Amino acid sequence: MSARDDDLVLDRLIHEPGRLAILTVLSSVGDADFVFLQRTTGLTKGNLSSHLTKLEGAGLVTIEKRFVRKKPNTNVALTADGRRRIGRHWEQLERLRQRSVEP
Repeated sequence: MSARDDDLVLDRLIHEPGRLAILTVLSSVGDADFVFLQRTTGLTKGNLSSHLTKLEGAGLVTIEKRFVRKKPNTNVALTADGRRRIGRHWEQLERLRQRSVEP
């Protein structure tokens, strides 16, 4: 595999469909609460929670648990590294797409 090919290896942490959906939503809104993410991604509470734990562990998102009007609220925000890595992922996908249509 050449250096150019190595650059096209997709980040498996990000490329997983559930995590890609979460990061894509967060890249467009910056931060969101758990319920909004659940509704926009279509993930179950358990799946969303599991994916968020992995993303937080990798430093791609921050999770803040608080109370809003005496109700628990979980807010998720994209970190600078998360924004950089999701941007790089989309660039890699675009390069792969371009390669697939090149003669």
